[in-house]
Amino acid sequence: MDKDNFSGEKALIDERRKKLEQLRNKGNAYGNSFKPENNAKDLHEKYGEFSKEELVEKKIKDISVAGRIVLKRVMGNASFATLRDSSGDIQIYVTKNNVEESVYEDFKTWDLGDIVGVSGTLFRTKTDELTIDVWDLEMITKSLRPMPEKFKGLTDIEARYRQRYLDLMTNNDTKEVFIKRTKIIDSMRKKMNDCGYLEVETPMMHPLAGGAVARPFITQHNALGQDLYLRIAPELYLKRLLVGGFERVFEINRSFRNEGLSTKHNPEFTMMEWYEAYASMQDQMDLTKDIILSAAAAAGCDSKIEWGDTNINLSNFKQATLSELVIEYNKDISRNDLDNKKKLEEFLKNKKIKIEKNWGTGRMILEVFEETVEDKLIDPTFVTEYPVEVSPLSRRNTENPDYADRFELFIGGKEFANGFCELNDPDDQASRFEDQVAAKDSGDKEAMDYDHDYITALEHGMPPAVGVGMGVDRLVMLLTNQSSIRDVLLFPQLKS
Repeated sequence: MDKDNFSGEKALIDERRKKLEQLRNKGNAYGNSFKPENNAKDLHEKYGEFSKEELVEKKIKDISVAGRIVLKRVMGNASFATLRDSSGDIQIYVTKNNVEESVYEDFKTWDLGDIVGVSGTLFRTKTDELTIDVWDLEMITKSLRPMPEKFKGLTDIEARYRQRYLDLMTNNDTKEVFIKRTKIIDSMRKKMNDCGYLEVETPMMHPLAGGAVARPFITQHNALGQDLYLRIAPELYLKRLLVGGFERVFEINRSFRNEGLSTKHNPEFTMMEWYEAYASMQDQMDLTKDIILSAAAAAGCDSKIEWGDTNINLSNFKQATLSELVIEYNKDISRNDLDNKKKLEEFLKNKKIKIEKNWGTGRMILEVFEETVEDKLIDPTFVTEYPVEVSPLSRRNTENPDYADRFELFIGGKEFANGFCELNDPDDQASRFEDQVAAKDSGDKEAMDYDHDYITALEHGMPPAVGVGMGVDRLVMLLTNQSSIRDVLLFPQLKS
């Protein structure tokens, strides 16, 4: 903020503080007795079609609302103002004839941003706007700082994220995004409940880093004198519940991954993860599709939507193997090349992609896919048959044990869900944990720890099952046409 703006804002705050002192001298400047019986949205929905004459005839009295003054026009003995509550805006009309003169004089000095309560009768103005003719009003909360942009909304992008309360206060579009977010999550929960899944809660602090391949956050438990890891994913705990006898479980959870900030990633994020015993991978791809279509309906979306500059058809779900897609989008790679480590190394080097020493062909194939295919999958596409090397918790495919019974869903060139037939062979799982430990010892900071208790659980027997994890934030981005994850998180993580 430059000097002129700073001094100007300080003068406004000083002036408002003087008004606050006057209010304090008259009584409580921050009242708590006004209880609104109505809100702006309900008034417009219930009475928005009434004509001026109908409102006069019906004499709709005893309307009371509370809200923030976002617009005000003082005109001598009569004034108009617009109040904004959580549901929307409503105009009020205040005159000397209907309220005490001293109250009216006070009202003329009230500022944009002040929160007030009013009671009155509904009518229509000459411009046909639904309005409350006020016969009683009171100050509820005095605002000491001026509202941003004089009713135009907060235009500074970073300020919108750092001071979300100002963004919500002035920008109805922002508020609508978060209302839709709640509706989307409600629809996901309803779909799972309707399908017979039990919602559960699992720990957010883990003694070991596991459940997904990602770098964890580490914290310290003073009383126990040990490190704990913020949850990367709830997977290993949810699968313990399958061992315990629950056959359909889900959790809408907060997870944490110690990775960079971007328009696609926030270190703290929301996902929904679910597991079903005795299910097939196709069952879960069908359910994933149904969850997305239900969420789209809850957000008021049609099957054809826009996401930034991309047109997406949600009625056009496709399915293909990872190898098929790599070959389709890379004409210089053949099916035989996918089993040839030297050929894959040569291809990646030509693409200037850094190769780690411990990578096998499976990791290289995934790298080719991520670099050359992923961003081209616009309409919803289920990608199947991932290499076991990059699927440490997935069951091996019976016909081809180098590949896992796993799928990922891509929409608009971005991953939305990851699902697989769960590995329930304790010896195979132990071997893969050992591979993860070796990778960690070689410097891979995203590799998992060896979870001895999870192996013990598997040794008691886990039924065959399919599990899926779906990114909630990214789904909200898609269905509200937001290009950055920060626009769908009320309080995104930002650099200090």
